[in-house]
Amino acid sequence: MSKPNMTAGAEPRRAQDKAPPAAPQRSEGEGLESKPLYRQVRETLIRRMVDGVWAPGEPLPSEIQLAAELGVSQGTVRKALDEMAAENIVVRRQGRGTFVARHDEERILFQFFKLVGDDGERHFPESRVLGIEKARGTAAECAALALPRNGRVLRIRRLRTFDGAPLIIETLTLPDQMFPGLADAPVPNNLYGLYAQRYGITVSRAREQLKAVGADADTAAMLQVAPGAPVLLVDRLAFSLDGTPVEWRVSSCLTSSFHYLSDLT
Repeated sequence: MSKPNMTAGAEPRRAQDKAPPAAPQRSEGEGLESKPLYRQVRETLIRRMVDGVWAPGEPLPSEIQLAAELGVSQGTVRKALDEMAAENIVVRRQGRGTFVARHDEERILFQFFKLVGDDGERHFPESRVLGIEKARGTAAECAALALPRNGRVLRIRRLRTFDGAPLIIETLTLPDQMFPGLADAPVPNNLYGLYAQRYGITVSRAREQLKAVGADADTAAMLQVAPGAPVLLVDRLAFSLDGTPVEWRVSSCLTSSFHYLSDLT
């Protein structure tokens, strides 16, 4: 039986250095070493997003169109899209179709920003950039971002506030080569939106580590608390659609009137 063509479709919007993804095997009887067909479809659709075929906010072709193009059943496409929707990679809109998710403030509030007011309200804090620098990465930065030793990084230091009161002081480290020109223009509050719109890099997931610590002198001064005051240290590594680490963010957060909320399903 012939293989379905998993790489056909619209031309990417920018030149690509990578070869197109290989066509998946059609057989539904997967062995232990092969992936289910819907997972292969999912990977093909994600690769097209990474390659710029569909930008954030744009609609995907219908399930019927994708199934015909990829040579699989509509049910297989639907299962792939359902998983992508559960991962917040795409958004299903009743009667309108399936769209590539975009990093608007509402999505960030529910997927990536976990601090919630003790009154139960979700708030998107404002940001003030304190400094931006390009430098050789430390050993820890290069390891986190999968960079070679002494790879170039971009560091952003910013203070985040709510109703004018300090809430978070954080340092973000990015691979410099991924974000050319970022340091030369105003840095918006919504950085994930900037990554997607200007650089075609969509943050699809993040891994966080939490720890309760006492504020050091610098952190305490920025957050206007006494040295040693309790803060929540959030260490987050963000990944793009293809699993590349694109941002390492370390945040010190006040929790006197906020708490960290994580929904487990």
